[in-house]
Order: sequence, then C-alpha cells, then structure tokens
Amino acid sequence: MTTPRDLFIVTVYDAAGRSVEQGDLSLALAGAELVDLLGAGAVTLDDEIIVPGGEGPTGDRLLDGAVAALKRDTPHESVEDWLWRRGRGLSAAYLAELEEEGTVTRQRRRWLPLPTGRTEPADSAEHAGARERWTSGEPVLGAFAAAVGIQDETPEDLASAVPDATVTVVAAVDGAVTELAAVRQRREIEDAAFDNVWRGL
Repeated sequence: MTTPRDLFIVTVYDAAGRSVEQGDLSLALAGAELVDLLGAGAVTLDDEIIVPGGEGPTGDRLLDGAVAALKRDTPHESVEDWLWRRGRGLSAAYLAELEEEGTVTRQRRRWLPLPTGRTEPADSAEHAGARERWTSGEPVLGAFAAAVGIQDETPEDLASAVPDATVTVVAAVDGAVTELAAVRQRREIEDAAFDNVWRGL
C-alpha cells in the first residue's frame, strides 16, 4: 500500500465519525503522492520546486499516473501548484481505483440486494495495513490526517522523524487546506447575503 491509499482508507473509514471535505482530502492525497515519489527517488525538491527524476514505474497505477503528470519542462512546478493541479478530483479517482480492486465495496442492505451508494472497506490486508499504520502513530500519515482535520495536531516528532522535503510537502498541504476552507467560508457568506437580498432582509 502507498501513503495516499492508506490516507484515503483511514480518512474515509477509520476517522471516528469525523467527516472530511472531498477537496481537502484531494489536496492531501496529492501531497501524499508527492511524499511517496520523493521516497522512491522519482522526484526531488529544490526548495519548494519539484524536480522530476527517473521515470520508472512505481508498481502502483495511481502513483504511475502522478509520475506521468509531473511537469518535466522548465520552469518546474512548485509544491503548491502541484497540489492544486494534481489534487483536482483525486479523492474520486482513489475511490474508483480502490473499488475496482475490491479494496472497498458498495454496501448492500439485507432487504435490498442491490448495492447502495455508500462504500465500506473490504476485510483485506490493505485495510489492516492502513489501520495498523494509523494506530501506530506513523508521523507522515498522522501529519496528513491533521491537515484534513481527523487528527487534532501534527505529530510533534515530524520534523525529526522525516526528511525536510516531506515537512515542506506537509506544510504546503496544510496551507492549501486552510486556503480552501477560507474560500468555502467566503462563498457561504456571499450566498447567505444573496439569499437575504431576495428575502428582502
């Protein structure tokens, strides 16, 4: 399993009732992909600029898609730009991939044999591995979980436990999620004001 796959599973299915906005999760998944690509040597960071490296397959279809999506021409892309570009619709892509593999399945009700719109994790090694990584307090997964709000704080040992490039990616995800939350709040205020005008308030 990869970091984004583990993040998707624990965020959607093991987050103790905490719901996560799809946009926030998509940004975090893009960051998690980048961390795995850093670990695989597929990219390096020059300050906050992503520098592509080797193009070999990662063994994971979605990570291979991330490699293919890298901007190889100069000027290279910043981590923040990558998050917004790669993150668009990424949570839906992970759900579709995991469902196709059978790692998650559509729920079925006892009285209705057809699958519902809700999904649940299959009893699989993938789910067990993701949960083990989550419950063990692994710092990278914990940091992304904090960024999307299913954990209250980023692990204190993150900076000492992982490379500086990973810390840079996590910080960028945290900033992007905060920015997206501000956009949502601004839209809610604007929508409320518009509704009030129509009501004559």
